[in-house]
Formats: sequence, C-alpha cells, structure tokens
Amino acid sequence: MASKSIANTIRTLRFNAGEMTQSQLAERVGVTRQTIISIEKGKYAPSLEVAFRIAAVFDAPIGEVFQYDPALDRVFQKHAP
Repeated sequence: MASKSIANTIRTLRFNAGEMTQSQLAERVGVTRQTIISIEKGKYAPSLEVAFRIAAVFDAPIGEVFQYDPALDRVFQKHAP
C-alpha cells in the first residue's frame, strides 16, 4: 500500500552506514530487496515490525527513520476517487 503521508530517510541512513546496499539492508531486516526499494521510494508503507527492524539496523529512533505528516494524508484523501 502506498503512503503519501509517510516519508523516510533510509537512503541517507544507508549511505551514512558505510554505503550499505539495499540488498544488505534487506538481508539484515529479513525482507526482500524489492521491499526495501518500495519502502525507500514511498510506494509501500512497511508494517510496524519491519519499520522497527529497519530502525534497529541503524541504531536510530524510529522517528529518525520514518516521518508521518498528517497534512499530506488529508491532501491525498481529498484527491482520492
């Protein structure tokens, strides 16, 4: 499921973690590389468990990895069919 109201800093965190690849992150989190790609691009909102696993890989608070903007959610809902 796409989420226009959830942003993330995964790409930056991967770069700052020794240029970790999407495949390396996926392996550590226990998901596929395609899942990481979709999450990074904002095309897929991860489960809470996966979000926490990603944050744990970077030893970062979940709020540093994922940001929720309810204002964007309202804009998206206005334009939904």
